[in-house]
Amino acid sequence: MKILVTGAAGFIGFFLSKSLIEKGHEVVGLDNLNDYYDVNLKYARLNELGIDKNSAEKFNFLIKSESYRNFTFIRLGIENRDNLPELFKNQSFDVVCNLAAQAGVRYSLKNPEAYVDSNIVGFLNILECCRHNNIQHLIYASSSSIYGLNDKTPFETTDQTDHPVSLYAATKKSNELMAHTYSHLYNFPTTGLRFFTVYGPWGRPDMAYFSFTENILADKPISIYNNGQLARDFTYIDDIINGITLIIEKGFKPISEPRSKYSIYNIGRGKPIKLLDFIDMIGSSLKKDVKSIMMPMQDGDVYTTWADTNQLKKNYGYSPQVDLQEGVNNFIKWYHSYKK
Repeated sequence: MKILVTGAAGFIGFFLSKSLIEKGHEVVGLDNLNDYYDVNLKYARLNELGIDKNSAEKFNFLIKSESYRNFTFIRLGIENRDNLPELFKNQSFDVVCNLAAQAGVRYSLKNPEAYVDSNIVGFLNILECCRHNNIQHLIYASSSSIYGLNDKTPFETTDQTDHPVSLYAATKKSNELMAHTYSHLYNFPTTGLRFFTVYGPWGRPDMAYFSFTENILADKPISIYNNGQLARDFTYIDDIINGITLIIEKGFKPISEPRSKYSIYNIGRGKPIKLLDFIDMIGSSLKKDVKSIMMPMQDGDVYTTWADTNQLKKNYGYSPQVDLQEGVNNFIKWYHSYKK
C-alpha cells in the first residue's frame, strides 16, 4: 500500500515509518519539525530513515531517502490548507496514519494556541483531504488523557469521556467527534487509537522517564508528583507499532454496529504500574540510587491510566509482548548510546 504517516519525525511516527518501509509498503513521511522539544532528536530519527538534515530543513519538498527506495519525506504542517491538499492530490494514498499533533499535557497550560492550530485545525484539514481523495482508511492518534478523572478501571472505550482535565485531552476528544462526523457524513472508515504512556528508545525528552534518567545519572533528585501515588499503563514502543501495523494491514474493523465506519480502540499494555516502581526499574537499570522530592498533584494530570485492550485483541490479535524491565533496559542502552 501507499501510506502517509504524519508526525514521521516524532517518536511513534518514526518507528511506524521504519516498520512499514521494512514490510515493503511505500511510505511518505510528513512532519513540520517544530521545536517543542530538541529538534536535533527529530533530525537524528530522520537520519535513521535516510533523510539528511540539510534536505529535511526545506519546506514543501519531497525528499527521497538515501537508505530506503520506498520512503519519501516532506516538511509540512498538517494545518497548511494549500500544500496538504496538493500533496494528497498528487500522491494518491491508500491509507493515512495521522500521528502529527501538538503533544504534552503541561505545555497546553502555557501555549494553548498551538494545540488548536495543530490538533483541531490540522486534523480538520486531514479529514477534508481524506474525504476528497478516496482514502481507504484513516487511522489517527487519540490519547488515554481523554478519560480525565475517570476512577473506574480498567478504562473501556465505552466509558464516558466528557470531562477532560487538560486542553490537550479536550483536543483529542474533539478529534474523535470530528472523525465520527466525517465517517457518518462521507462514509469513509476512521480508526482512533487511545495511546497509553508510550516509552522506549528514541522517545520524547519531555516525557517523565527521560528526565528521570537524566537526573538519576547526574545524582540530582527527581520530582515525584502526588507523593508518588500515581499509576501508569506504560507501553513499549514495539508493542504499539505492532498494534498499528496490524490495523493498517488488516484494514478497518467496526467495533459495534456492522455498518459503522467509525472505531475507537485503546492501545496499551493493559497492566498499570505504580510510578514509584517504574522509577525503581530505571534506577536498577542505571545501577544508581534514586533521590526524590515528593510534590503535590499537577494541574491537568490524572491519577491512574489502565487500558482495556480486549477489543483490539479480538479484532486484530493485538498482544503486548515486552516486559517492563526489558523495555526500560532497552531505553537505557539507547540513551547511553545516543548521549555518548
